[in-house]
Amino acid sequence: MKITDLLKPVSIQLNVAPPKSKTEAIEILADLMEKSGNLNNKEEYLKAVIAREESGSTGLGDGIATPHAKSAAVKEAGLAAMVIPDGMDFEALDGNPSRLFFMIAAPDTASDLHVELLSKLAMMVMDPDFKESLIAAKSVDEFLKLINDKENPPTEEETKAETAPAKEETSTGYDVLAVTACPTGIAHTYMAAESLEQHAKRKNISIKVETNGAGGRKNILTDEDIANAKCIIVAADKNVPMARFNGKHVIITKVANGINKADELLDKAMAQDAPIYKGSGDDDSASTASSENESIGRQLYKHLMNGVSHMLPFVVGGGILIAIAFLVDVYDPANPSNFGSNTPLAAFFKNVGGVSFGFMLPVLAGFIGMSIADRPGLVAGFVGGAMANTGGSGFLGALIAGFAAGYIILGLRKVCKVLPESLEGIKTILIYPLFGVLLMGIAITFIINPPVSAINTWLVETLKGMDPSSCILIGIIVGGMMSIDMGGPFNKAAYVTGTALLADGEFGIMASVMAGGMVPPIAIALCTTFFGNRFTEAERKSGITNYVMGLSFITEGAIPFAAADPARVIPSCVIGSAVAGALSMAFECTLRAPHGGIFVVPTIGNPLMYLLAIAIGAVVSMILLAILKKPLNK
Repeated sequence: MKITDLLKPVSIQLNVAPPKSKTEAIEILADLMEKSGNLNNKEEYLKAVIAREESGSTGLGDGIATPHAKSAAVKEAGLAAMVIPDGMDFEALDGNPSRLFFMIAAPDTASDLHVELLSKLAMMVMDPDFKESLIAAKSVDEFLKLINDKENPPTEEETKAETAPAKEETSTGYDVLAVTACPTGIAHTYMAAESLEQHAKRKNISIKVETNGAGGRKNILTDEDIANAKCIIVAADKNVPMARFNGKHVIITKVANGINKADELLDKAMAQDAPIYKGSGDDDSASTASSENESIGRQLYKHLMNGVSHMLPFVVGGGILIAIAFLVDVYDPANPSNFGSNTPLAAFFKNVGGVSFGFMLPVLAGFIGMSIADRPGLVAGFVGGAMANTGGSGFLGALIAGFAAGYIILGLRKVCKVLPESLEGIKTILIYPLFGVLLMGIAITFIINPPVSAINTWLVETLKGMDPSSCILIGIIVGGMMSIDMGGPFNKAAYVTGTALLADGEFGIMASVMAGGMVPPIAIALCTTFFGNRFTEAERKSGITNYVMGLSFITEGAIPFAAADPARVIPSCVIGSAVAGALSMAFECTLRAPHGGIFVVPTIGNPLMYLLAIAIGAVVSMILLAILKKPLNK
């Protein structure tokens, strides 16, 4: 396959009048891409491209722009090209007008072959003579011929040589090493590599560049390469392995600077005018994305998302297994609290699912801590999350513990800077784990858990003391509480109250509790289905599993969404859950089993009205969430 197989004549437009805006230029290119038949959904692809632009302009400078995106809306990899001879303001990194545009579309499961071809195009346009000849092309056929001649249909051996960065090794290794990486790994990664190599060649500097693109790491730097290099340039906007550079001069910068400031970076590297990198020894996945222009809020959000993304598989896997347990079990009216474990098969599923759920909070806290302080933060975070789980502070406690763990380790690093170099080796194997876990234990035991546990106890006692005749008010309270923290102390307080009252023959509150707990995941699932433009592709896929979790009374399925956008998700869910709880009381529904979701409908008093109460609550939450969350492209 060649580049001209991806770039079709119908997707090329020459001599275009300057569009009025950047968005209009992207829309023109998207129209060209659609003509080639590469897209399943142009609007979704447009959103992905615009979202990519918001994370950093693809106006690369020197008159070139490469708007691109990987998306499920792409049927097959493709290219579109546009030439604006007079140029336009595309917010290029060098501030100059952009004249030559290549739009890249890649499926979210793009193969290595597509990535290599697209990266080869990105490197080709770095040749200024080739770029100018494309801009000056008089026809589409001439445009394609120039690309075809430049590509010069390669043999298998030449393809391998072209896709691997050129090596100019000296007898003692390379002068400079580099790593380039961008979040999508399609254009910037390879253009930065090509730019560094071209400028190094002009300066007679031997260089080796490792690319960390969509096809994985290529041209990996060896221990010998690193040992002999004068300096390493890390031009990356995502996580790359860093521990291997410990003790070397390292320049950490944005991937865009690898394209536009290659000369400056190489001069600085050759002068060894860069700090010595001192990793923790355990930071093999340290984030090197430049924090320039990043707000504290954005950094905290990235740490939070690292925890949530690692937690989600435990929630999904464990939750569905628990749901299966209720599906295959036999309900025993004499022992309602044991529902889900009455048969050996059901007990097996519930046990395995419960173990998975047990890891949820430690994983959340651990990976938040790791995002902040690398592997030592993982240890302290795991301990904090586990103690939050057993100490009554639940999800919110684990969230706080994760951040506390990360910053405790950062504090320890600052304190340990006064230690002599001879003690460097014991930091990661003794000092950070020992004191990190100790300080985390003190924080969670004496600072985090006590107030949350006190709130939990107060809520339980308050609910027990309420007048049972205030049925609808109680339904509003316990239903809403199930959504305040979704598995945390408020949720547990309402649940414990409902189960405690079962022993006294009060079955209405338990019904309201379960109705309120089923609403959040169902509402999330409905919103991702009917208002998908409010969510990312990954969120929409994850939202589908919430149908199963919601119907199974697993409120925790909504936690990743609540953690990512608490200001909108939590109020919407609380109101919907309160409505469901109130309607359950108003319809005089009863529930003798403390769990089970739709699988215990035969045991519910007034079951049809109960299902209606849940449906109304979920729809209310869905509508509120759709109003509060704006479409992503806006």
